[in-house]
Amino acid sequence: ALSFWLTFVALLMVYQSFFIGGGAGGSWTFYPPLSVEGQPGMSMDCMILGLHTVGIGSLLGAINFMVTTQNMRLTAVTLDQMSMFVWTSYLTSFLLILSVPVLAGSLLFLLFDRNFNSSFYDTKSGGSPLLFQHLFWFFGHPEVYIIILPAFGIISEAVLFLTDKERLFGQVSMTFASIWIAILGTSVWGHHMYTAGLDIDTRT
Repeated sequence: ALSFWLTFVALLMVYQSFFIGGGAGGSWTFYPPLSVEGQPGMSMDCMILGLHTVGIGSLLGAINFMVTTQNMRLTAVTLDQMSMFVWTSYLTSFLLILSVPVLAGSLLFLLFDRNFNSSFYDTKSGGSPLLFQHLFWFFGHPEVYIIILPAFGIISEAVLFLTDKERLFGQVSMTFASIWIAILGTSVWGHHMYTAGLDIDTRT
C-alpha cells in the first residue's frame, strides 16, 4: 500500500512541476546536463523530487514482492513449479532493485549541481555530462524489460487458462529465457551512447 501511495504523491509532484516557473523542460530522457541553457527555478527540482519519490515506491514494492516470493511460497512449490507470471514479476523486481538506485543517484547529483554548487556534470569544474547519460541509460535500458517481462507473464498465464492446460509447453525454457533477458538487459546500455561518442578504449 505504501508503494501505491508514494506513486500517487510522486504523480502529484510531477504534475505540479508543469505549472511552476514555466514548467519542467527536461523531456523523458532528462538531459538538462547536456543543455547549453540552464533552467533555473523550482520546476525541474520538483520533477526530480517526484521521480525520487516514485523510485522509492518502486523499490519498496520490488523488495516486498521478492521477499514474499522467497519466504511465503509453499515449501511444496519449488522454483521450477512457479508460474510464469510469478517468475517474470520476480525478475522485474530484481531489475528494479538493480537499476532504480542508479537513476536516483544520477538525479541526486543533478539536484546537487543545480542547488548546492557541486560539479558532477559541470565540465568547467571537472565534471562530465556524459556521466549522466551513462547513469541514465543504465536505468533506461533495463526499464524496457521492466515493462515487458510482466506482460510476458500475463500472456503466458492467459494462454494457459484459455487452452485449459495444467502447464505451459516449454515453461522451463521460457523461464531460463526470461532470466537471461533480465541478466543481459542490465549489461547493455552502450548502444544508447553512440550519438554521444565512445572512446575506442572504453571499458565498462
